[in-house]
Amino acid sequence: MTKLFDPIRIGDIQLANRLVMAPLTRNRASAGQVPDTLMQQYYTQRADPATGAGLIVTEATQISPLGQGYLDTPGIHSAAQIQGWRRITDSVHAVGGRIVVQLWHVGRISHVSLLPAGEVPVSSTARAASGKTFIAGGFAPCSAPRALATEEIPAVVADYRQAALNAIEAGFDGVEVHGANGYLIDQFLRDSINDRSDAYGGGVAGRARFLVEVMQAVVGAIGGGRTGLRLSPVTPSNDAGPDSQPQVLMAHVMQQLAPLELAYLHVIEGQTGGARDIAAFDYAAMQHQFGGPWMVNNGYTGLMAQQALASGAADLVAFGKPFISNPDLGRRLREGAALTAPDVKTFYGGSAAGYTDYPALP
Repeated sequence: MTKLFDPIRIGDIQLANRLVMAPLTRNRASAGQVPDTLMQQYYTQRADPATGAGLIVTEATQISPLGQGYLDTPGIHSAAQIQGWRRITDSVHAVGGRIVVQLWHVGRISHVSLLPAGEVPVSSTARAASGKTFIAGGFAPCSAPRALATEEIPAVVADYRQAALNAIEAGFDGVEVHGANGYLIDQFLRDSINDRSDAYGGGVAGRARFLVEVMQAVVGAIGGGRTGLRLSPVTPSNDAGPDSQPQVLMAHVMQQLAPLELAYLHVIEGQTGGARDIAAFDYAAMQHQFGGPWMVNNGYTGLMAQQALASGAADLVAFGKPFISNPDLGRRLREGAALTAPDVKTFYGGSAAGYTDYPALP
């Protein structure tokens, strides 16, 4: 019977256990969106597989200046950012950990104050998202986007490819492409957002084309064995209305991904950070269609994780918020110890308080 603390190999990456630290935006990068020593301490605290995660997926990290959507989130497109991440990956590896970076383009979930001068957010559509993002001074409504021209899309795909190469230069064990939660890739996938009439819109194949081209480019650069993908088939996050046929859409995507032999697929079940049963969806069918290592996420407890692994419904289980306030979450789950509750007020931005000052068990 598979257990949470059994080892597993995903693609080219050997993990000591199946407990994954999910990507968690914390808004603590330094000037220039550079990862700093405080971030290094934060990740290293959670990296020892004897007490923490078998795999860390970093907070979402923008692939380009135009991909940023929130204040003080890190990037991986400048030399200084690559160097900052290198210090983190070296520190994680020194304690026996494994770490991949989540590659992110927010699309229309952004604000003009966060983008290069004169730029507006880009998306599959020119329709603004109903929602807010985090800028200097607090939360503000998302700025109206412009729809990417067909001829612009290859350059965005190239940004993903270069970011993956930068990740390997920075010492990461691999990358996870962020295709979930209403960000750019999801804005192309869903017919509730994508209103294009070109080759990247219309039916399922057209709407999936951008994702497929991104994944082909990343795999071509660093190999499928170091490439993961995150999807959220039914979550309504960031004004992402439901696709009219999410099961059909995901079946097509799985068919297109199969030849790439990805290291894993990271799937959010239900509403991100909310109800697991928000909409009907057959995750088992999608898992079978994918055929590779399957990572599940959303509201899992230790018992739920063990049941999913034992039944074959998952190969890995990702935990998000519990890792914020429990740097030794692995040990606590193994020993059945109580979990520390996080301070919600310190989730986004700030310093060490509510970030690196949560104690481990004695």
